[in-house]
Amino acid sequence: MTAIPPPSNDTAALIDAVHEARTERPRLHFGASLAGHHCERFLFYSFRWAFREQFSGRMLRLFRRGQNEEATVVADLRAIGCEVDAEEDGKQHRVDFGNHLSGSMDGIIRGGLPASPKPHVLEIKTHSDKSFKDLKSKGVQLAKPQHYAQMQLYMLGTGIDRALYAAVNKNDDSYHFERVRFDHAYAVAMRDRAHRIIASDRAPEPISGDPSWYQCKWCAASDMCHSGAVTRQHNCRTCAHSTPRPDSTWHCSRWEAIIPAEGQYEGCASHVMHPDLVPWQLVGGDGINAEYAVNGRTFLNGENGIASAHIMAAPELVTSDAVLELVDKFDGTVTGAGYVA
Repeated sequence: MTAIPPPSNDTAALIDAVHEARTERPRLHFGASLAGHHCERFLFYSFRWAFREQFSGRMLRLFRRGQNEEATVVADLRAIGCEVDAEEDGKQHRVDFGNHLSGSMDGIIRGGLPASPKPHVLEIKTHSDKSFKDLKSKGVQLAKPQHYAQMQLYMLGTGIDRALYAAVNKNDDSYHFERVRFDHAYAVAMRDRAHRIIASDRAPEPISGDPSWYQCKWCAASDMCHSGAVTRQHNCRTCAHSTPRPDSTWHCSRWEAIIPAEGQYEGCASHVMHPDLVPWQLVGGDGINAEYAVNGRTFLNGENGIASAHIMAAPELVTSDAVLELVDKFDGTVTGAGYVA
């Protein structure tokens, strides 16, 4: 009899590869779930689509597990008599604060919660064992301030003055339920902070100037923030011509037009690198091109200079004196392949 071959990780690797191959577009709005993030510069970069986080297949599956858990929690709450309007029913509980800031709640408990008959905003999160124990010890406000801010914004947007935080331990399926009261002053401060970051045309200060700071070490935007990396995301939001407007649209100063939502993802040939998404000094511009200084020389970025797509493909060429000398001499540009045309 032929023995069954020993198990391998090929199947898991293939599954993870499928997840990693799927690309999700960034959200068009500034998410309420992010509003309580500790670093304002991260939020500016995120809203400007300046970086893209890369996750392993395993992590993507963990995110999926968190999403799938919502239906289970809702079913358990209904089983004890709670009246729950949930997103998994196809109902979108969207909360819109205007000026690009919005979010989607997991649900609303209309009644039947044992601790209180009043309506509650429902927020469902899964946790690792370590995170879950920290949550039980400290409470959501201290252990997960971003989740706390998210609930406060949802309460502000709905007029509901209570929230239920439903946490699930992914290790042993333990539950932790925590009721949160509405803090109007805090919620308004979070909303106003988000709107200020959205409206800013320059990047705010980072939470720390030290790249070894624990909150910076694993940040997806750390290279841009601390090491002078150039954004590699060619889209309208990384372009200096674009400006977010209070009516939740984006305006292009180059074409004097509102940018369609679909068009924002790619950008156009007139793209000019936003000065806070490159490590070079902005020394001038003519409304169409930007002039940057590097290594004692200057170069134009835009329609009449080096295209942003070429800079993103090979940013090291822009810092090469030899290349810039050729560009000056032959009035050319740099291509992604590193040639001078």
